[in-house]
Amino acid sequence: MEAENRRRRRRGRGAEAMPPPQRDVNYRQLRNPFPQMEVFPAGQIADMHETALRTLEDLGVKVLLPEARRIFAQGGARMDEDSEMVFIGRDIVEAAIASAPKSIACRAGARRRDFTLELGSLVFQPGAGAPNATDLERGRRPASGQDYLEFLKLTHHFDVFQMISPQVEPQDVPTHLRHYFTTQAQMELTDKFPFFFSRGTPQVMDCFEMLSIARGLTDDEFRANPHCYTIINTNSPRTLDIPMAQGLIDFARHGQMSIITPFTLMGAMAPITVAGAVTLSHAEALAALTLTQLANPGAPVCYGTFTSNVDMKSGAPAFGTPSHFQASLAAGQLARHLGLPWRSAAGSAANINDVQAANENQFGLWGCLMAGATVIIHSAGWLEGGLTVSFEKMICDAEVLNMVAELCAGAQAGGDEIGFDTALSEVEPSGHFFATSQTMERYNTAFYEPHLHDYANFGTWTERGAIDANRRATGVWKDILANFKAPGQELDRIGALKDFIARRTEEGGAPPES
Repeated sequence: MEAENRRRRRRGRGAEAMPPPQRDVNYRQLRNPFPQMEVFPAGQIADMHETALRTLEDLGVKVLLPEARRIFAQGGARMDEDSEMVFIGRDIVEAAIASAPKSIACRAGARRRDFTLELGSLVFQPGAGAPNATDLERGRRPASGQDYLEFLKLTHHFDVFQMISPQVEPQDVPTHLRHYFTTQAQMELTDKFPFFFSRGTPQVMDCFEMLSIARGLTDDEFRANPHCYTIINTNSPRTLDIPMAQGLIDFARHGQMSIITPFTLMGAMAPITVAGAVTLSHAEALAALTLTQLANPGAPVCYGTFTSNVDMKSGAPAFGTPSHFQASLAAGQLARHLGLPWRSAAGSAANINDVQAANENQFGLWGCLMAGATVIIHSAGWLEGGLTVSFEKMICDAEVLNMVAELCAGAQAGGDEIGFDTALSEVEPSGHFFATSQTMERYNTAFYEPHLHDYANFGTWTERGAIDANRRATGVWKDILANFKAPGQELDRIGALKDFIARRTEEGGAPPES
């Protein structure tokens, strides 16, 4: 009887004091809680690093930008101007590794969106850089400005995406004006960490100026912290082209972050073995990293890799494969060998948002997680090996990422969680825990609430129309877009940004360079 009275008193006090709390989550500053796997013994990782240094020193890298070759030469590298080859001594590379920051404090548009990139932290980006968009209602199509804006709104909506990705190419916007469109959209529709393409110095300088105007930053404030980032892809094997090299230099000199990402497909532009492909990727990443540090010692730079295999029957890229998983593990070992934050990727080669797409993306994702990746790009929405981003797949994949983010918080096992007084002692044998004090206090906040998954039984699901996850995802993204609210922006800054864009457009814009 006393136990029953105790239960009533506890429930009564809770009901009178306040309504049940609503669930509040923070997926913005995550730490990777998973044990890190190794695919190769430490000695073999050391051998791969040594071979990469030997590759740079003896075989060299073709660098197409004259300014980059001059910077390498001033840093002590050996040149062959006729062939545009640069041979980088290991002492130069090791000095660059030493000067590259091991922790990068990224400043978003709002302080609650700031995050730090370092070994152990975890940041997600959705699928990026696709020329096409697709959804169940409008079908597959060349990506437009409207698609870009809609994907940007979806990215802002989900807390688990901490960085804005390149998303899709708005192909109905002229290339000499496209960076104005994408930058204005990022400044107006989100306060997350923005992305700028490296397509020549004029476009990069425009983007830096637009960000400074919109965020109210002086030149010194802009250079003091990374406020944006770019992705630098080497041309494997062993080539650094003009816009990529210039991007490394421009971002480094202005204190902004480059994420270096060799794209090495085993059996195509890299050796067919995991070890050989990752060694080549490592060499190319070290060459690009060295250029950033020669341009500006201490410049923020994120080590990266995107290594998978091709289908040897067709030559098409394959993702979410065992080789992709192993390559991520090896890259993680090499990143830890350097002590640098690093980028990996999930993704899918499937043509539609089906079981293959889900399997490949999740297998690739878990390769990144078990490898200890700092930044995971293409974590949601990516199809056809990067040719398309899908609205429905972005919603489906975001569900998985949210659940991963829940795991990052960790479970607690203190007295309140064990609940001897508030749960165990309140229930008689063969009873239930629906009405215990512990349950009543936590039922609104205890469990993850899905935005897509349906936990109804078969009968209820059938009565509701038997709608599968893919079609439910259509409803989710449409609802997000219909109810989207942009974060508050200072109108005078946005006005100044629009004035800058109008003036630069009148002056002819800035064509991409190659």
